[in-house]
Amino acid sequence: MDGDEGGLPRRRRIAPWQIAALYAVLAIVLAALGFGGLWRDLSLLPEPPASRWASLVTALPAAATVLLRRRAPRLGLGLAAGIFLADALTVGGLVPLLVVLELLHAVILRLAQRQRAAVLSWGIAVLVAVALSIQALLGDVQLTVLIALQLGALFGTTYWYANSVAQSRELVALYRQRATDLARLTELDRAAAVRDERERMASELHDIVAGHVAAVAIRSEAALSLHGPAHPSAAASAAAPAPATRAEDAHPERSALRAVRDSSLQAHEALRTMIAVLRDDPAAPAAAPLGRAQLPGLVAEARRSGLSVELHDGVSSALPAAVDQRVGRIVQEGLANSAKHDSGATVAVHVALRGGGVHVRVVSRGGRALDDAGLRGNGLGLRGLAEGVGAIGGRFRAGPVGSAWEVVAWLPLPESEPGGCRPAGRGAVLGDERA
Repeated sequence: MDGDEGGLPRRRRIAPWQIAALYAVLAIVLAALGFGGLWRDLSLLPEPPASRWASLVTALPAAATVLLRRRAPRLGLGLAAGIFLADALTVGGLVPLLVVLELLHAVILRLAQRQRAAVLSWGIAVLVAVALSIQALLGDVQLTVLIALQLGALFGTTYWYANSVAQSRELVALYRQRATDLARLTELDRAAAVRDERERMASELHDIVAGHVAAVAIRSEAALSLHGPAHPSAAASAAAPAPATRAEDAHPERSALRAVRDSSLQAHEALRTMIAVLRDDPAAPAAAPLGRAQLPGLVAEARRSGLSVELHDGVSSALPAAVDQRVGRIVQEGLANSAKHDSGATVAVHVALRGGGVHVRVVSRGGRALDDAGLRGNGLGLRGLAEGVGAIGGRFRAGPVGSAWEVVAWLPLPESEPGGCRPAGRGAVLGDERA
């Protein structure tokens, strides 16, 4: 029996015609040696065949059915079984029985686990029916039991071996798929960590450095305004149309303030460009911003990874860009964590309007963790979500609730947010910057 199916490494394939030729040669050799009459007690012929070559009448057609081993193994098995039955009731050769075992092995290799169990049940039923038929034909209990045990041992051994090979191939395919999934999840986790670090750097530049640089520009502009027309020397300079160079020579402090203001504005513009570069995703520069419109796609991708996901989106109106993007980011992170830490879990995603804002809830129940040290989270994703939600005055929580894992966020809507829940400065700047 060759190993032409499955996921195991193959040595050298043996073509079906080669196997058929081997069985044909075996049949000729056995016929030449006079090896026949194995089932003489079951023969319906009044006398044994006179010629030793009579067994080839059934042996060669049985060998020919091996040609169907790959393209139509079930058809080949049915034909071989019929030939074996005719052989057992006439000449009683060996090759038809071997061919039936060969094709039975090929059929079992192609069946799923449940189908293989069904074949075992049917095989036992057929064996019992054959034993009862032999008993009715011969009337000899001892001979019936002996033949039934022989056939049961042959078919049972063939089934056990083929089932073991099929299970090993399924395990190999499963481990290969698992390794592929783990590598993909590890890459996604690494990309998410890099993205979160870039976002953190962009936030620090925006909130600290850019703010101070902007403050320098504003204060220098204010100083120039204070020392404008109200300044006596400035008024005199304005009355006399002197060249700009002479006016600045007369008031070097104004020239210095203008230089400070211009340099601050240039630095602020450079920082804005740097922040935009850090917040851009280099892996998908042309991708649309993540939001509620992408939730069905996220759910479909999660289902393909083995999760059972239900989406309940109760928001019918459009959301502000900053809130909409954070909703998509929260759902994306929740589903990614479920796929990574709760493989096969049931996940419910709820998006609704509540308390003057948008309430997002991702609940994961059941599933099993993928036991791999490379996939253990570092918390950057959830920490980044918490910082982003807090930046616009929202609330965020993630953690176990009973036997489930829950990610919950509330994002205020600018037009109807509760008083005092959103920082007046930082939250508004972040929202404007991302919009």
